[in-house]
Amino acid sequence: MSAAEGPAVFLEGLDRILTEVAATGRRLTRDEVESRRELGEQAAESGLGLRGMVSAHLAAAREAWPAAAGGPGGGRGSADRALAAVQQVVDSFAEGYERAQRQAIRQEEAGRREFIDDLLHGRSDLGRLAERAERYGLRLARAHAVAVAEGPAAYEEGDPVPRRVVRAVTARFGSRRILVTTKEGRLLCIAPGDQDDVLAWFAKHAYAATDGGRVAVGRAHQGPGGVVQSYEEALGTLEMAERLGFEGPVLRAADLLVYPVLARDRQALADLVVSALGPLRAARGGAQPLLDTLTAYFDSGCVAAEAARRLSLSVRAFTYRLERIRKLTGADPADAGQRYTLQTAAIGARLLDWPAQEV
Repeated sequence: MSAAEGPAVFLEGLDRILTEVAATGRRLTRDEVESRRELGEQAAESGLGLRGMVSAHLAAAREAWPAAAGGPGGGRGSADRALAAVQQVVDSFAEGYERAQRQAIRQEEAGRREFIDDLLHGRSDLGRLAERAERYGLRLARAHAVAVAEGPAAYEEGDPVPRRVVRAVTARFGSRRILVTTKEGRLLCIAPGDQDDVLAWFAKHAYAATDGGRVAVGRAHQGPGGVVQSYEEALGTLEMAERLGFEGPVLRAADLLVYPVLARDRQALADLVVSALGPLRAARGGAQPLLDTLTAYFDSGCVAAEAARRLSLSVRAFTYRLERIRKLTGADPADAGQRYTLQTAAIGARLLDWPAQEV
């Protein structure tokens, strides 16, 4: 059956059912109920609207009404029985229609999820992937950037938080070749690389919807593989932020390129940390308090008063710690020439979780 045949084909047998029910008072048989459900499924698959089909059922019932209400035992009782039959028919038809719609939605969701998994893991034939991407508004030949947001909970599509963010993005930008989805409990936004305003808007609303979660934005990269690369950069930035204790709500991979560069050669970084900061282990209380002192000092722009405030120390106590670092390491944090080595080593210590972990 198809929509071209019109609603009438989906009303087959309705007049007979109404006539028999009005005459005998029986309810619809199990086979009749199931046939109405099947017709409802077929109408949904044919693209006919449920509202129009309900109207068609009521019109058909009205047309069959004189025969239905005028048989043996006619009158008020037969009319009530006919109305009950109409209700049962429409209810069964609508149940089948909704069942077909739910199945179509599940299939669409499964296809969308499979596409997102293939896209973000670089699987599938690139030509086929680009063809599938068109269905979701993405042109993979262009450059794309990915923003990833994580909050205190894991999110799935359809949850309240993702729905809020999707509404905020689509209300502002419409269908501007943007895909907002979820992956492994995080929120994602994939947008053309030249539309940074989209990612900024997503980041703003994802931060609010996740009650102060963290958002990372990868750099724009060209082609189907560019989406994967930008996604992995954003994930790496989130991991880096967690390990280094960055407090900013929105972090951009382009602003933090020095950190993956440092972490790329782990052995060289470990050698630097041990060489430059190893002597701090000899301090009373171990290396960690003095490492925290260096971190606060560099993070505050080498302003001792601000660094002391961050650590809840007096300026005098803080400067004493700096002096202790200078004596133990032989390098002065206040000296521009020696500061770079100490700062790089301090970053490396945070990346390697030193001194808690041996390197």
